[in-house]
Amino acid sequence: MTDRVVGFEHGLTNYGDRDFSLYLRRSFAHSMGYSYEMLAKPVIGIAYTGSGFNNCHRHFPELLDAVKRGVLAAGALPVEFPTISLGEVFLSPTSLKYRNLMSMDTEEMIRAQPMDAVVLMGGCDKTVPAQLMGAVSAGRPAVMLVAGPMMTGRHRGERLGACTDCRRFWARYRAGDVSDGEISEVEGKLAVTAGTCAVMGTASTMACIVEALGLILPGTAAIPAVHADRLRAAEATGAVAVRLVGSQRGPQTIVNAKSVENALRVLLAIGGSTNAVIHLAAIAGRAGIKVSLDQLNSLSDETPVLVNLKPVGNGYMEDFFAAGGVGALLRELKPLLHLDCMTVTGETLGERLAADPPGFVDRSIISTRDQPLEPQGGLVALFGNLAPKGAILKRSAADARLFEHEGKAVVFSSLADLAARIDDPALDVEPHDILVLQNAGPNAPDAMPEAGYLPIPKKLAQRGVKDMVRISDARMSGTAFGTIVLHITPDAASGGPLGLVRNGDRIRLSVKERRIELMVEETELKVRAGTTKLVAEKPSRGYAKLYAQEILGADEGCDFAFLRPQ
Repeated sequence: MTDRVVGFEHGLTNYGDRDFSLYLRRSFAHSMGYSYEMLAKPVIGIAYTGSGFNNCHRHFPELLDAVKRGVLAAGALPVEFPTISLGEVFLSPTSLKYRNLMSMDTEEMIRAQPMDAVVLMGGCDKTVPAQLMGAVSAGRPAVMLVAGPMMTGRHRGERLGACTDCRRFWARYRAGDVSDGEISEVEGKLAVTAGTCAVMGTASTMACIVEALGLILPGTAAIPAVHADRLRAAEATGAVAVRLVGSQRGPQTIVNAKSVENALRVLLAIGGSTNAVIHLAAIAGRAGIKVSLDQLNSLSDETPVLVNLKPVGNGYMEDFFAAGGVGALLRELKPLLHLDCMTVTGETLGERLAADPPGFVDRSIISTRDQPLEPQGGLVALFGNLAPKGAILKRSAADARLFEHEGKAVVFSSLADLAARIDDPALDVEPHDILVLQNAGPNAPDAMPEAGYLPIPKKLAQRGVKDMVRISDARMSGTAFGTIVLHITPDAASGGPLGLVRNGDRIRLSVKERRIELMVEETELKVRAGTTKLVAEKPSRGYAKLYAQEILGADEGCDFAFLRPQ
């Protein structure tokens, strides 16, 4: 027997006799048809998240074959293993609730099974952060392969892409501008291929961020899911995974303070999803790095929006890919980036950009720094007595006329209350009011769904109202738009001041001052706090109990406390 630890020799099952353990493992490996030659090779695990409940990953069988090709050609043995898969729209109450469960699954299966390096295959919104959280904690060399975005559909001469256009058409339907027949017609044309949402939603935002972090191959974030280049990227990813064997180039070292700052710069420049703030805080938190909302504001002040994609602009992810992708964006941001950050290929970011020829850049999609779409970043953090630990506004997708605004609160105490009353003709609401949703944060029973995109009350929508200030402790899809204040922390269900807002209270929003204030005397708020009953009852068993016990606030990425470095 050999003392060399490689491949199937990693982490032998303990029977009290190491040689017997190896003998038994090889015996069972032979039952899968492996030769002695293959069993002696390094093993590349492939965390595989194909699922019939995940439309974004429909093409993963073909991608898996390409990854295996790359691994075999580079001299190692590919072995896929399944993990939890999170299909965004197929989970109740929300995929965020199960992101941490998937991260635990990923971490433990990487650690427990014999592999020298791992390829993480993910794409749908929560799978990418879950896999990276798990991989950072597992501490084994890893490289990511993202699903890639869908191609757009067509409707009566207009391009459509999930899900900004689905929200736009639904708003028109609620306003009475689109018929029952047309909304059904649109439904069949919004998501027409495999892949993630066709706009700069959460999935595409996370793909861009992961490329900025250096954890996927250069130039691969924006390749459409059905493009042949996506298969070539999968093959190349398998080959890179083999080169990672024995190295320290894993997420646990590549994710550091400098690379996280680079990722924040990219998030701001693409006008990316607000969800990415939570996910990046969770990924960085696994490496012991704090993502500060004050830091976000500081970076936002000096990082322009350069990417013209929906929901901030007009284009789609396939346009971003053709325009030059993340590489072209990074070259524009180069003076603002930490170029000494190591990437999964073994190059620094600076070396990657130096070796990456500029090529054609479509300036209608990717602007130059001296002619940006917006002079400041797409996201801004707000603070105040309503959000002591912060809140997020996607200002690049909001109406600037509402940035300095004071209005009367129209309060919904829960998602059920919102659903019951938002379209009630008797609802006391006017366009200048502020819609408030409570008890939709991470500590609420609904576990922070993407419900922050409160619909415009039907009676106002029918009058032509397109936007209002809306605030909540919930999240919002990266595909959504509007003047929406999200992630108010602490959330209402944990006793935060959002739960103390009452109908008729005055609320003041000031983007200029980075403030969101409840204009009620402190003495009155103390009285309300003493009489307000928290709605959340703690579950008695299972994952729901673990979630309720360990969930952290949005400012800490909604991770579990016990999974963070101690």
